[in-house]
Amino acid sequence: MITHTRILVAASAVGAMLWAGAGMAQQGGEMPPPAVTVVTLKAQDVTLTSTLPGRVVASAEAELRPQVNGLITERMFDEGTVVEQGDPLYRIDPRSYEAAVAQAEAALAQAKAQAESARREAERVAALRDRRVASEQTQDSAIAARDAAEAAVKSAEAQLQAAQIDLDRTVITAPIGGAIGLAQASQGALVTASQAEPLAVIRRIDPVRVDVTQSAAEIIRWQRQDAQAALPEGVDRTVTLHLADGTEYEHTGSLTGAEPHVDETTGVVTLRMEFANPESLLLPGMYVLAEIPQAQLQDVILAPQEGVTRDRRGRPVAMVVNDENIVETRQLEIVQDRGNAWVVREGLEDGDRLIVAGLQFIGEGMPVTPEERGAAPAENTAQGADGEKAAAQGDAAPAETAGGEAAAAGRDEEPAPAQEATEDDDTGN
Repeated sequence: MITHTRILVAASAVGAMLWAGAGMAQQGGEMPPPAVTVVTLKAQDVTLTSTLPGRVVASAEAELRPQVNGLITERMFDEGTVVEQGDPLYRIDPRSYEAAVAQAEAALAQAKAQAESARREAERVAALRDRRVASEQTQDSAIAARDAAEAAVKSAEAQLQAAQIDLDRTVITAPIGGAIGLAQASQGALVTASQAEPLAVIRRIDPVRVDVTQSAAEIIRWQRQDAQAALPEGVDRTVTLHLADGTEYEHTGSLTGAEPHVDETTGVVTLRMEFANPESLLLPGMYVLAEIPQAQLQDVILAPQEGVTRDRRGRPVAMVVNDENIVETRQLEIVQDRGNAWVVREGLEDGDRLIVAGLQFIGEGMPVTPEERGAAPAENTAQGADGEKAAAQGDAAPAETAGGEAAAAGRDEEPAPAQEATEDDDTGN
């Protein structure tokens, strides 16, 4: 008897719940089309760019090497500082070269004295030849001796000039202006002319050059673009630089030239750009990425990347909402990425409404309720939907309360028979 009474109580509770659920279904009616977020696309002209890896190169670089032999007696610069062209940097012991200059000066003086003597002798012989005292052969010999003495003077002058140049080279000066690196030789070091190891390196780093590489296949692909894709006059051709830490360099640059040669080993072509570097942020050898404009496409679509997916074959596809608010699937031809969007050549048109949110709840051919992303009306509609949902929940509350009261009433009415049954059992016992 107790078991039978419990079954009746459970059945009454389940019936009340089913009755309440049926009431809520009748009040709710049919489900509305799912809401999706769309972006209305606009056709525009887009400049295509290529991001290429490269290295920073000094705009000018000079390695200091001695041009004479000797001992370094003085270093006249601070490492890592900026030097100007002509600044003295090293001094080599000049004593032997000063002696060579003195010797060359003495040889020049001797040659000049001999040349003066030969000139006077030639003049005397010429006077005697006029009086027919000296022979013609004697005159020719005097003239030849004079000319030889004058040539000896010029040779002595050249030797003196060479000795003076060597003496001047005992002071090593900066051939260019720029930042000088670490010194590779100290005071007292023995150096030789044109030695392999430089004494220091001077680099001009404002401006700097950036050498990037691009594959020959990619260059051919750009050249085979439609003729309309060529960059027209007046388009911004500045180059943007991205540093190794991912930040963008604040100064823009320009493409200065390209090597008309493909490397046989790597199959790449070297492009050179120039950037201002007043803060000395870019240092030679630094790895960078250069974003170079290379073509322009007209009337293409910039589609948000969150609205583009891939089908089973890996082809890019997108879902759009047509004029009847029906979902359509489009297959796309993507040229490249641009920030957080794809540059789409075919598949999307001006005015298409691309679905960017709610894709997991829809399929092709389904009716949807489109809401423009970031638009005020869409927000009001969403708030209205929330208000209707809250009102529906408020209307359903009395039904749930009625169901709850019925269940409570069932629970209040059923214990009495159970108690009677218990008393009957006790009486029977």
